[in-house]
Amino acid sequence: MSHTDRRKKRLPLSFSLLYALPVFAAGVPVLAQAATATSATESTTTNTTAKKVTAKKVAGTPATTSSAKTIQQARGTAAGGTETVEVTGSYLRQGRNTSPNPVQIITSREIQQTGVTNVGDFLQRMPSIGSSGLGNADTNGGDGVGCTDLRNLGSSRVLVLVDGKRLTQTGMSGSSCVDMNTIPVMAIQSVEILKDGGSELYGADAVAGVINIKMRHDLNTGGINVRGDITQRGDNRTGLISGYKGFNFDHDRGNITLMGQYDTVGGVMMKDRAWSRIAQTSNGMNPNFGSVISTSGTVFSPDGVPLYNGNSAGGSSPYSKSSRYNYNKDTSLLNNTQNASLMGDAHYDFSKHFTLYSNVMYSHKTSWTQMAPIPAMGSVAPSDLPNTIYLPTGYPGNTAGDIYNDPSDPAYMYRRISEFGPRKSESAVDSLTAKVGASGEIIAGWMYDASFTFGSTMSSFQTSGVGDYNKLMREWGLDAVTPGDSNSLLAYNPNSCVGYAGCVQSSALGPLSTQAAQYANYTEHDHSQYTMRDFNARIHNDHVVHMPYKGGGDLGIALGMEHRGEQMSYHPDPLIAQGGSLTNTVLPTGGGFNVSEAYLEGNLTLLHNVPFAKNLSIDGQGRFSSYNTFGTTYNWKAGINWAPTRDVAFRGTLGTSFRQPSVSELYGGTLMSYNGANDPCDMTQISSYGGRQATVMANCMKQGINPANFQQGGSGQVATLNGGNAKLQPEIGRTYTFGATFTPHWIPGLSTSASFWHYNVSHTIGALSTQYVLDGCYTGSDPSMCGNIARSSSGQINTVSALNANLGSMTTSGVDWDLSYRFRVTDADWFMVENNFQRLVSFKQQMVPNGPRYNYLGSITYQQGGTSNPTVRDYATLTWHHNNFSVTYMMQYISGMHWNDGTNTIYKSQGYGRDKTPAMVLQDLTFNYNLKRWNFQFEIQNLADKQPPFLVNTSSNSNDSTYGGWYAGRSFLLQAGVNF
Repeated sequence: MSHTDRRKKRLPLSFSLLYALPVFAAGVPVLAQAATATSATESTTTNTTAKKVTAKKVAGTPATTSSAKTIQQARGTAAGGTETVEVTGSYLRQGRNTSPNPVQIITSREIQQTGVTNVGDFLQRMPSIGSSGLGNADTNGGDGVGCTDLRNLGSSRVLVLVDGKRLTQTGMSGSSCVDMNTIPVMAIQSVEILKDGGSELYGADAVAGVINIKMRHDLNTGGINVRGDITQRGDNRTGLISGYKGFNFDHDRGNITLMGQYDTVGGVMMKDRAWSRIAQTSNGMNPNFGSVISTSGTVFSPDGVPLYNGNSAGGSSPYSKSSRYNYNKDTSLLNNTQNASLMGDAHYDFSKHFTLYSNVMYSHKTSWTQMAPIPAMGSVAPSDLPNTIYLPTGYPGNTAGDIYNDPSDPAYMYRRISEFGPRKSESAVDSLTAKVGASGEIIAGWMYDASFTFGSTMSSFQTSGVGDYNKLMREWGLDAVTPGDSNSLLAYNPNSCVGYAGCVQSSALGPLSTQAAQYANYTEHDHSQYTMRDFNARIHNDHVVHMPYKGGGDLGIALGMEHRGEQMSYHPDPLIAQGGSLTNTVLPTGGGFNVSEAYLEGNLTLLHNVPFAKNLSIDGQGRFSSYNTFGTTYNWKAGINWAPTRDVAFRGTLGTSFRQPSVSELYGGTLMSYNGANDPCDMTQISSYGGRQATVMANCMKQGINPANFQQGGSGQVATLNGGNAKLQPEIGRTYTFGATFTPHWIPGLSTSASFWHYNVSHTIGALSTQYVLDGCYTGSDPSMCGNIARSSSGQINTVSALNANLGSMTTSGVDWDLSYRFRVTDADWFMVENNFQRLVSFKQQMVPNGPRYNYLGSITYQQGGTSNPTVRDYATLTWHHNNFSVTYMMQYISGMHWNDGTNTIYKSQGYGRDKTPAMVLQDLTFNYNLKRWNFQFEIQNLADKQPPFLVNTSSNSNDSTYGGWYAGRSFLLQAGVNF
């Protein structure tokens, strides 16, 4: 089974009381915002820029109090005649219908009615959210992290903000993102998604867009919420408890709000789902299942043919497919996580000229996942230990002997060390973001906002069962003939344990005793740290001047500066750094950068309330950045909004983007993971190359490998080196959007919008897929890839190098259509229909500079770690409210996709077994009821108990980044909350 280099440590927590909740009752939410809709003035939102939210007060929803009046007036409501707000994508307060930027607004009601534990799981339902992020279904190095991806451009190209300010990142080696799991769901007021480039206003990372999470402030009430969730199979037990309390003081001039949340997710094992119980590792007409690396050991001939397996007596028996090891029986399907989050928010209005504010968010998260016992396959570069476990002639039980009468070319062995037990990977992550700032009015409508944000993430990782390679070889009596040479042959030493306390002389073909396993086993401990310091100061005026003609509007200006520094370090276990374990070799690393920036925005309303121009405004933004590592750059964006009538508005934007490599991409350590890929020289793989088969065979033969009988030892997985590259250069891109919003006044409650979007990113930072490297070499399409492939003297692939690099370009475009319609049928009954639709028009990627462009539209990369680009995605909800009772039906749709191996669309005619996934529908049903101060919710998730579609990915038999929402199966949620 695949494994990663992330090593984990957790603090076990128990929450078993909540597990029983769904069994006893039906009904519970915390949906304060959703339920007590007895008045026609209840607010509704449309997931477009045309949404208008009307304030309301319902049970559990904090009412706007006088504590906010002074600062609200100072921030501009008194300067203009109409209500204006600041929406993500602009630092100026504008009417909600006059922004040219495509912004999707999601309310807390929409999030909470799904019963999700973290906001990342909810966002995964949105059609604009891609499959390149991480979620709880990623058990191969995910560490329980929730990373969000926008437009399938990668989580590193979306900027996540909290209240418009940066948040600390995970600091994971090789990649980094904002962990959505650390944000308390109950503290969220709304989420705004800028589905357009934002580098020109918010800085780097905003290539694909911005996700701005707006938190609840100014609360003078309190509440407690409890939730339990369990699958119908009795696993993945989820519990959550949260609470908040706000306090006004000094005649409502100041406020302190405290919030806390603790949640736990029990996890699922692959053996507990029929569709993931047995791992399929190849996609031929006669596929392989499980791994050729058995727990008793598999001995291969020098040309890669499995000959026999060891037995309990240290002897051997002939190899057969029935002896393959099904590693899924020991592997997690969903992570086990616990997360405790605290948030403190405070402000004090000294006057309209000076408000002091502060916000602190802290989380302690632990995760646990299990993988199959580690295989002993030799060392991994740059270790100087033997990279192949040869069995010399005369080794006890070695019936193969010297097959070809050539002592320099003996048989070799792979063995899964079940005596060490399954690899249990645990992590403990402490994340802190602290912000302090001041805001207010300077003079004559000029406002200021200055803040300092400090972020820190400290992580500890632990993995048991990784083994000490030197000690294991000592117990097996195998000594390197040439010490220090990784290609060395081995010699048998029957007295290798003499002089080593605890060492037990054993056979490589037989089981280790308890004492022998204890001596050779090893538990790995790694540590990482990420630190961010960000100073931001801005002044703005929404009404600098008024146009001196009839129908003219105002000119608004915002300008500011930002200075940010980021640093990270990674400290692997000493044995791992020395290359002395059975897993990868990782070296310590660290580094950082700092950047100083200045930005400017101007918004001019050319016409307002005149014939054929209810509003005509233009918006311009620019940002100058100076990096200590890359020099300077300038990015810009221009936008226009034209509303000929109050019912329809047209908008468009055009801009550039820039992304500097993150500290993880620059300085992350070189890690090894077992990625889903097939050796082109494997006897079952070569037949799939069609017209390219002769070229592949010739290139394999040049390296002394005969594809007629050679079998890959990794069983659909290849050891791949990933990591940072200090020579990376920034990415550059261009984005444009145009669309329209329709809000007919003759159909009250209806709002709909459509947008066309296009992204192009050049010099993309990333790592090539393992299969791309292998195919590029052996098919001859890119011979330079051959230098990234290292084979051991046995012919098996030792490693494939796929470090971060500046690759080619990425281009994608599509159409979004959003709809919201609220209508009342009686005094007690009203309905809400909401729909978010995306039609992907193109997705092309250039893997290497000046290389071919691959078309991934409507395809899914079927191997492990692959991404998907469905042509159509949709998320729809239908809610019926009857007084204090409501029912919500939620539906997520993903169109079917053709399989792609990373370079080519595959077909059955080429010798593949399967080549498509069907269209998928995920359905949830939620019941809500409010009783005075109490709120109740009962939900059935995955109503039809639909299992995810089959996909050969060498692990779960599906694709976790796309279909993770289907993994748990039908689940039942019960939630209750009280407000005071």
